[in-house]
Amino acid sequence: MNVLVYSGPEVLNTSFARATSYLKASLVPHYAVQPVTLQSLTSSPWSDTCALLVFPACRDQLSLPLPVRTGIKDYVERGGLFLGLRASSRITGSGLASLDLRESSFRFQDRTTGTSLSCTLESPLLPAGKVVNMTTILLRSTQSDSTAVLSTDSAPTELEVPDGTGNVRTLVLYGEKDEERPAAIASRIGEGCVGLWALDIGALSVSQGVGEDSDTERTRRTFLNETLQQLGLKLPGGAESSTTLHLLPQFLTCSPASPFVADKIQGPLLSQFGAKLKDEHDTFAFHTVAEGKSVVQKARSSGREDADEDAAVKHIIMYPSGQLPNPEDTPLFNISQFYSDLATARSKASAPIVNTESWGIGEALLYGEVVTSTQTMLDKNHRFLSALPHPLLSIATHQIAGRGRGGNNWVSPTGCLQHSVLLRVPLKEVPAQRLVFIQYLYALAVAEACRDPDVLGPFGERVRIKWPNDLYVVTDAGEKRKIGGILVHSSFQGGVTTIVIGCGLNVLNVPPIASLAQLGSPPRALTVERTAATIMATFEPMWNTFVSERGSFKPFMDLYLDRWLHSDQLVTVTSVTPHRSVRVVGITEEHGLLRTIPERGTGYGGTQEYIDLQPDGNSFDLMSGLIMSKAR
Repeated sequence: MNVLVYSGPEVLNTSFARATSYLKASLVPHYAVQPVTLQSLTSSPWSDTCALLVFPACRDQLSLPLPVRTGIKDYVERGGLFLGLRASSRITGSGLASLDLRESSFRFQDRTTGTSLSCTLESPLLPAGKVVNMTTILLRSTQSDSTAVLSTDSAPTELEVPDGTGNVRTLVLYGEKDEERPAAIASRIGEGCVGLWALDIGALSVSQGVGEDSDTERTRRTFLNETLQQLGLKLPGGAESSTTLHLLPQFLTCSPASPFVADKIQGPLLSQFGAKLKDEHDTFAFHTVAEGKSVVQKARSSGREDADEDAAVKHIIMYPSGQLPNPEDTPLFNISQFYSDLATARSKASAPIVNTESWGIGEALLYGEVVTSTQTMLDKNHRFLSALPHPLLSIATHQIAGRGRGGNNWVSPTGCLQHSVLLRVPLKEVPAQRLVFIQYLYALAVAEACRDPDVLGPFGERVRIKWPNDLYVVTDAGEKRKIGGILVHSSFQGGVTTIVIGCGLNVLNVPPIASLAQLGSPPRALTVERTAATIMATFEPMWNTFVSERGSFKPFMDLYLDRWLHSDQLVTVTSVTPHRSVRVVGITEEHGLLRTIPERGTGYGGTQEYIDLQPDGNSFDLMSGLIMSKAR
């Protein structure tokens, strides 16, 4: 889920930067903290994946278009969370008509209690040349024993909270005893919640000339965390929240059942580049097993990515002839167990017998506990990619720069399966216009693998495909929640297409992140290793069929439409005027477009007037039944 921080032109740059920094420190890896523009709020389907919408302090009174304000109000009432910094507010118990909407940035109303909340977000600019006098403020939490003497460059705004407003909680107070006023409040609005701060949290600094220190930072974070928890967010805990991830060496191995693969993979790298390769995006250092022990020890003991000048190098330790690392070197992923599970899964899937010129998908593995991005490392380093034979699987336990569609981040706390698959195929066997189907094929393979008795068994039926490239689960309550996404990168050289399929899948994650583990108790205990192995063994025969059919998706179409979320779904196309209601009937066999037919008129029940839509030109909020023009 995303925490979106508004970055429009009205926002103070310092407030945006500091608020974003604090939110990342408090919420990653449970949430992805990302900026959102006015254009995105206007034209993109942001609300379904938004856990919290944050508005930093603004230089002038924030005035958003009515459709955006209405969208935000509806988002909160449906269960969304809103946080405004440097806000002034007025709250009444009932009587909405008494408030002047035109002077407010936002207006919320809880229909159950009659409470209405009108708030303005602004931080007036000082006249040119005026000296800033720091205002000393005593802050006290009403949720804990936290108190602090802090200062800011301007006085707090007013948060008016009348007595008797039962669903409004005061979280933090400021001022001397007996004259305290609300510094932070939270108000229940419909199914959601609104939080407001009278101060800009990011602008706070320690008073009386004392410089920044760890105690001050802890105090700020304590106040913010209490607000986030009262709003309903789940903060990371334990080692995951206290440890900063830093890059660790990766292990290049092959299945002990196919020891010849090691030379096929490692030979081209060493013959072309020797011990080190400086590529377009990354620098790689290749190590023998003997050298690898000290490399691993140094990386784990440094504790920081920038511990030395060589920290940015991607270290790869090469294991020959089916040899594998010691389990203590890969405590979060058992490579030996993965290969064992892969052999079992391949035998069940009737995978072809491998000869000395080829091997199965997954039998060559590059694993790293913490990497930047499995996808970026392959598709952004042309020399490294060109020297790698295929197929190759890259798996990471943690990614610190994961990629998603449209530039989104993919949050990767412990329990995620982040992986990329390298494949090559001649263009004459799979024409370029058919490559779009690869993302559908891989999504289908993941959905089918989840139904395997060695993964989720019958509970896997809840894993469904959201077109074009997402994986969702359907909860007991019927809620649809995203658990994965797929990103495919293709490049062409010498009549051959190089394909890198990237996928992030939540396997063992705990709430609030949705994952496979939350769907029920499968026949066997769920593991990342067996899940990965089953996906590879499921995808391989599908891929072989896809290639033999010259990229035709026809052999998979019926199963795909049975596994997705959209058959007979009614959606509104807003990219045309007037808007049109259409019904989803499938995807086109030639180019993989979303095929719809008009709900009314000659196109439905008579002559088929198809409306075919593609993701590159449209923004799809299929969960909310909207298809709109994509902002460019």
